Amino acid sequence: MAQHVRDIMTAAPVTVEPRTPVATVAQVMRDQNIGAVLVTEGDRLRGLVSDRDLVVRTVAEGADPRETTVDRACSGDLVTVSPEDELDRAVRLMREHSVRRVPVVENGEPVGIVSLGDLAIERDPESALGDISVAKSNR
Repeated sequence: MAQHVRDIMTAAPVTVEPRTPVATVAQVMRDQNIGAVLVTEGDRLRGLVSDRDLVVRTVAEGADPRETTVDRACSGDLVTVSPEDELDRAVRLMREHSVRRVPVVENGEPVGIVSLGDLAIERDPESALGDISVAKSNR
């Protein structure tokens, strides 16, 4: 059983710049079959945006996704973990902050993402969430 974040994280996360239009970010998510991307300025993590964020913070507000940039939709108050952190720390942070994804940062630079689905696959692959997460990753 994996003990550290590095063992289960999705490495080399997809990133976008803050001035990227929301429509472009949605297309990247569709094309990469992912539900979240990291927002970076240079090598520094600035935020995380999920498909839900795009809907709630842009579409539901009536903003034009071609004109609105991702910096308006992303979560900037992030909780992060290190690849060397134990999985229990990632689980605890997700619970405490009610988040489904946590960026993995090393020396201030994003190196991965660990998700609730990653944890479910690792901890209980036979659970409904683990089963769904495995199915999604095989598409």
